[in-house]
Amino acid sequence: MFETVLPEEIEKRSFSIIEKELGTRRLDPEQAPVIKRVIHTTADFDYVDNLCFSPDAVQKGVEALQKGAYIVTDTEMVRSGIHKKSLAPFGGEAICFMSDELVAREAKARGVTRAYVSMERAAALDRPLLFAIGNAPTALVRLYELIGEGILHPELVIGVPVGFVNVVEAKELFLHSDIPHIVARGRKGGSNVAAAICNAMLYLAEGRSL
Repeated sequence: MFETVLPEEIEKRSFSIIEKELGTRRLDPEQAPVIKRVIHTTADFDYVDNLCFSPDAVQKGVEALQKGAYIVTDTEMVRSGIHKKSLAPFGGEAICFMSDELVAREAKARGVTRAYVSMERAAALDRPLLFAIGNAPTALVRLYELIGEGILHPELVIGVPVGFVNVVEAKELFLHSDIPHIVARGRKGGSNVAAAICNAMLYLAEGRSL
């Protein structure tokens, strides 16, 4: 038998179930809203262990959003999943260069991915930047290079691409660095996870609870 649940109650009920299933597991208070939002999005409790945070990563992300940082994504799916109504009052925007025709042409001419070129395009933005990478490990690799070259200084890198080829290796670059990051260690991740992490921090920036 299906239970009739009003739409506004579904999220509340879901988080109640998450709390119950977490049981006695204690999460870092700063990281908990992000981890729980990702579990809510994926129904996957592995993220309790898979999500890795550099020191004060969530706080740095929230403060950057409150100062009007732009969120640069590697897919339109991540961009579309970000809660724009929460982002706009702070003066921020969610941006994705993957559909840009010039990016596509340059990537083809150079023999690299569009995600690779998109990170270079983002480096020209004169704004505080958060990067939300949910699909393309090449985006993470180029980001890492641009940061190492002193061209980019992101407020935070969300590195959660999903897959089998170069995914683990690209994430490990950030896990062994001083770059502010939230990374899903291993193969798991995805555009929905990247958007969920962004939204968790946006809700925190607004002062909302789960």
